[in-house]
Amino acid sequence: MEIEECLERLLAEVPVIEDWPQEWVDLEKACGRVCAENMSAGSMVPPFPKSAMDGYAVKAEETAEASLEKPIKLKVLGELCAGDFVSYDHEPMSAVRVMTGAYVPEGFDAVIRQEDTDYGEQEVAVYRGVTPYANYCKIGEDIQKGQILVRARTRLTPLHLGLLASVGNREVNVLRPVKAAILSTGSELCMVGEALSPGKIYNNIAYILQAAIQQEAGLQVISVQTCADEEAVLVPTIRRLAQEADILITTGGVSVGKKDLIPAALDRLGAKILFQRANIQPGTPTMASRLDNAVLLHLSGNPYAALANFELYFWPLVAKMTGSDSYLPKCSTAVLSCEYPKVNRMRRLIRAYAKDGEVTLPSEIHASSVIANLTCCNCFVDLEAGRAVQKGDTVRIRFFRGYSG
Repeated sequence: MEIEECLERLLAEVPVIEDWPQEWVDLEKACGRVCAENMSAGSMVPPFPKSAMDGYAVKAEETAEASLEKPIKLKVLGELCAGDFVSYDHEPMSAVRVMTGAYVPEGFDAVIRQEDTDYGEQEVAVYRGVTPYANYCKIGEDIQKGQILVRARTRLTPLHLGLLASVGNREVNVLRPVKAAILSTGSELCMVGEALSPGKIYNNIAYILQAAIQQEAGLQVISVQTCADEEAVLVPTIRRLAQEADILITTGGVSVGKKDLIPAALDRLGAKILFQRANIQPGTPTMASRLDNAVLLHLSGNPYAALANFELYFWPLVAKMTGSDSYLPKCSTAVLSCEYPKVNRMRRLIRAYAKDGEVTLPSEIHASSVIANLTCCNCFVDLEAGRAVQKGDTVRIRFFRGYSG
């Protein structure tokens, strides 16, 4: 089965986005979260006419004849700095000294730059005329009352938060974080901090996946556990985590070995199998299932195989759950800058580094269990089955989401 069909089956199980829980959060905590509803402006920005620069508020038509040779003289009624409010009444041939951001009183419809005057305090000489509304910010010039500032399913950026702050919003309605749990299976696994006895290895993939998820706002890892290869322990652990999480990721136990217990455990739990095995290397045995309200993604125990297939399926899952495509990895094409003589029987995900339209493969080992050279990679090449490629060929690439080199 091709990964596109696997992904289609997986995404078909995602709950309807309209049913997703929502919560109100302070602006300071909202960056990167997904907006749950259209957020509209309750006021105008600016809420008063204001000066766009330091100068003098004037009635434009009274300055029309001004020139360096024949300046126009205006009476200065007073001075306003940003934050001041005095309602000066316009008098014929008058002006108000204003600083940038200051209120422009009614009856004055433009601002003369101070550089075009003699900087007068009681009376000012104007050397250049202006047209109406020059250097003048109208009420609502930036934001109109009722205007939609952020649309539902938008992932909030600093600029979105600035817009909401502009109209005085203290909070924003966002989707509840997607809750993920990670369960690594394997009696050989130890968590960091435990003594490493003979025959044991540290569980590195759990830390990779946890960090990959937690670096993204709007996602939450609620549990990271290791489970021995014992069906009596595995079954209740999966059941419990599936009740707590929206997405449960398991690693290990999906192949055909004596201790690959995930398929049997899912059968005992009555889980709905969405797909099992795909035409891809590494990670051919990858599975997905549905149990209660959780979507389960079952990855290989080999770190690179787990990582590559996590990239294929997890981010589209989150994008579908939140209604925000901003979680999707960037896919592109690049020119291969080195040799790759191997012809693979299956479609293959090859670790790589892409920059400026070129992609290079590390010269070290490409085994599924090796991750040391991944720190020099930022993507993988998605190479079709049976395709022979040479230096200079164009290939498809999929970028990782920010936790590699």
